[in-house]
Amino acid sequence: MHVNTLSLRLLPGQDLKRALDSLVEHHNIEAACVLTCVGSLTTAVLRYANQDTAATLTGHFEIVSLTGVMSKEGSHYHICISDEQGRCYGSHLMEGCLIYTTAEIIIGCIPGVSFLRTFDPRTGYPELEIVSTLHNKESTS
Repeated sequence: MHVNTLSLRLLPGQDLKRALDSLVEHHNIEAACVLTCVGSLTTAVLRYANQDTAATLTGHFEIVSLTGVMSKEGSHYHICISDEQGRCYGSHLMEGCLIYTTAEIIIGCIPGVSFLRTFDPRTGYPELEIVSTLHNKESTS
């Protein structure tokens, strides 16, 4: 299976989540993941575990890690950032995370599957459902 990649650089002031979601929409992405991201933020909007509302942090933050499962059916991202003292904050990425100097991102597009978001009554959330888009071809011998 061959994985295609997309690369992008975000500029100061751009919204990280909105840019990722826009990329998914523009390329009509069925299944992808964030391979790597380095960059910085001046504003971080984070929804911590088991919280209904997001927290907004302002300052200068390094993006230590960005992970995500991406699809036109719905994406899910987590981010870890560090402040000027190296303290790290990790959580669910929300809109409003603004780029400080740059965000250099590589996305891996995965052929042969679609990522859906299906409601799971056990968790109460739309969760990842992986659907094969490859058609099994019977071989004739």
